Amino acid sequence: MNPKVDLFISKAKKWHEEFEKLRMILLDCHLTEELKWGVPCYTFEKSNIALIHGFKEYCAILFIKGALLKDDYGILVQQTENVQAGRQVRFTNAREIVELEPVLKDYIREAIDVEKAGLKVDFKKNTELIFPQEFQKILDENPALKTAFEALTPGRQRAYNLYFSEPKTPETRVSRVEKCMQQILGGKGLNDR
Repeated sequence: MNPKVDLFISKAKKWHEEFEKLRMILLDCHLTEELKWGVPCYTFEKSNIALIHGFKEYCAILFIKGALLKDDYGILVQQTENVQAGRQVRFTNAREIVELEPVLKDYIREAIDVEKAGLKVDFKKNTELIFPQEFQKILDENPALKTAFEALTPGRQRAYNLYFSEPKTPETRVSRVEKCMQQILGGKGLNDR
């Protein structure tokens, strides 16, 4: 048991009991416990297998290479259409975790086997970004912004594009672009500080 994870769980305002139960299940499968990306992460021979995290409506165990699992019980959830590798099993209370413990252990063992076999997720290459028309118009009108955006790494470009494309209204899309212009001109990604 990692003291950093002890601290994480002790500070959890919500999902405290659920985190403890998921933690015990993962540790019972002989995984190493670490704190990565601000959440408990469970590894096998230094390879990430799963992590636990909480959201407003649910907590979850996320299998890093969940897309490669068979999902015999149909419990794996793809967070968003843009997530290619990870898959979650979601819970709204501790009882659900207790009831699924044997199944979760099967999934964890399968995830370890995937890692032992050296299997890799075949990521789709999305080389062509389709920009929302509001963003494209701003790029066309601002050559410096266009040059700065094109100088960003493909991953940073995709992150901005997804962020700009999400809102349903054109006003919100324009507002998001305007708020990010200085960051793009500074050569920074959406989540860079």
